[in-house]
Amino acid sequence: MFDIKTLSRGVRLGAMMMAAGTAVAAGQVQAEEKGTVTLAYVEWASEVASTNVVRAVLEDQGYDVEMSSLSAAAMWQALSYGDADAIVAAWLPTTHADYFDRVKDNVEDLGTNLDGTKLGLVVPAYSEMNTITDIDKNADDIDGQIVGIDPGAGLMSLTEEAIDEYDLDTDLRSGSGATMTAALASAIQNKEEIVVTSWTPHWMFARWDLKYLEDPKNVYGGAEQIHTIARKGLKEDMPEAYAILDNFEWTPEQMGEVMLMNQEEDSDPYENAKEWVAENQDVVQQWLPDAE
Repeated sequence: MFDIKTLSRGVRLGAMMMAAGTAVAAGQVQAEEKGTVTLAYVEWASEVASTNVVRAVLEDQGYDVEMSSLSAAAMWQALSYGDADAIVAAWLPTTHADYFDRVKDNVEDLGTNLDGTKLGLVVPAYSEMNTITDIDKNADDIDGQIVGIDPGAGLMSLTEEAIDEYDLDTDLRSGSGATMTAALASAIQNKEEIVVTSWTPHWMFARWDLKYLEDPKNVYGGAEQIHTIARKGLKEDMPEAYAILDNFEWTPEQMGEVMLMNQEEDSDPYENAKEWVAENQDVVQQWLPDAE
């Protein structure tokens, strides 16, 4: 025989479960209605940090987000063809200048999302090298090579140009951001000479005492900015997502916080981004459409 209290509790529990199911369904419908935003990026520590943060913010606003890791050339091509909706990884006006010039008619520059970047050749602070012209004098100590990153990166093209401009008898070794920092870590551990291609912001400047080699011929240019670039038509297709991307802007220090989190053992850049977003809502609120 049913007890009236038990029956009442059952009714309330059923109602709560139905309400929860309705809320989940509503969230799914909202995500389906808002659609999927595809963010392309390159596997640089800075771009892994920024792209995951933007993903977390967009997801909080009800969007499904897909991230596509590509080479720099493929990233710009995907954006131009509409296979990606946006990137927050455009280094301008120098590093990605050639890529941008090729696709500028098919994309929209939403402006700077981070100011105060730098490119160049980096050595440990203890190194006797101070300028790019010192590299050849220490060729034997560095095995006649500069340790680079992925071959499609604009930084690598600039380094090839620097080798020509300074008439260096040195090879440029391609690899990835990870292989570059691994080589740097090994050299520092053994207090050896090494020259690597690098950029600011990067977590390695917080971990080790490093310095840029002076570039008297200004091959690497001055300070750059990181821009957000969207495909043409995104504003009309997804105005709220477009507004968030347009508003997204942070500092090298804020980016550095996320990059350092990502260097922790077994850490997940996506989970770190969600944690940073949750703890920095005062910053995030400025990126939302209502902040305009």
